Amino acid sequence: MPLLKNNAFVADQFVNLGDEEALPETGKIIVSFTRLAQEWDSLAKFTGVLGLRLSNTDKVESLAPYISQIALIVLSFPAFGDGRSYSLARALRLDGYRGELRAEGNVLPDQLQYMRQVGFDSFFVTDRFPLQTWQAAGHQMSLAYQRGLFRQAQETEVWSTRQQGFAPWEEQPHAG
Repeated sequence: MPLLKNNAFVADQFVNLGDEEALPETGKIIVSFTRLAQEWDSLAKFTGVLGLRLSNTDKVESLAPYISQIALIVLSFPAFGDGRSYSLARALRLDGYRGELRAEGNVLPDQLQYMRQVGFDSFFVTDRFPLQTWQAAGHQMSLAYQRGLFRQAQETEVWSTRQQGFAPWEEQPHAG
């Protein structure tokens, strides 16, 4: 599966490490939340870059002791209708997480803009759609009804666009 980042397919620098696999000396690894919690003492001393895979049932609040050491968090979309990872991504960003957020699983081009609005940076996508489709999806919507946490530079809120050129009201009769 290709990794989509900054509107291009890039090589993934991270290695998924199973719960039973030996911890390497260095490198970029992704571990499960279970392993992170069980082996935190050794993972805290890891000299490489640490990534984390969260399931849809993990709680963002449980990451508090570890979050400053985590460079990447991978959130899963196991089914088209399962939006729990949207909520997890937004909660992570609201809690101040500034590392990379990656979506994987059932990620479709028409969801790309929404995923970016809640803070996703990179996406594991299938070979089902060519790069041009993903690039077009990244530029299809230039207006958003809600303010995204990490708005794209070309994205504007609908409210801001509607109010361009209007002077603010000096008197608001509807305000009472």
